[in-house]
Amino acid sequence: MANSLHLPLFLLLSILAAHKALASSHNHDQDLRFLQFSLFQHETINKTGYIVVDGVAGTGFSETTTPFGTIFVFRDNMTTSLNDSSGVVGIAEGTSITTSFDGLRSLLFAKITLKTHGYEGSVSILGVVHNTKPADLPISGGTGDFTFVQGYVRMSPVDLHGLTVLYKIEFHLYWPPYATNGPK
Repeated sequence: MANSLHLPLFLLLSILAAHKALASSHNHDQDLRFLQFSLFQHETINKTGYIVVDGVAGTGFSETTTPFGTIFVFRDNMTTSLNDSSGVVGIAEGTSITTSFDGLRSLLFAKITLKTHGYEGSVSILGVVHNTKPADLPISGGTGDFTFVQGYVRMSPVDLHGLTVLYKIEFHLYWPPYATNGPK
């Protein structure tokens, strides 16, 4: 009878020990380093952003829409305030491709080069944006002080009227425990 209890007891203790080991190996919240800040992206049509391929279907061109398949490239200044004459602390360069027939959603990929808050490097983002609503875009990589960075960027339209449009870009960054760069 005693031997028949050893196996279930051994299995139970093994499972509990394995669970404790797994739980403790993934509990690094106290070691994460965070950085949050906002910048403003200033984009001027036919000056810092260009349509290089016209779309083929769906809605037409407007201040907030482009036809399905439209490819737009940009290289925009990023500043610390709404005013485009404030200090430039970054450059956003990338491409968006209209992916919806209503002309409101696009696949966006960009490299954002930064020199701000005592950090220098770049973050890369990739995701789907809505032209008139905020969108969260995951960070897919980084360089310099942003090597190994994880998190997301929230892109929100501020002013979409006229030739120059303005977006607020909120950075929500964190470095995993093994990263030697980032906030201390």
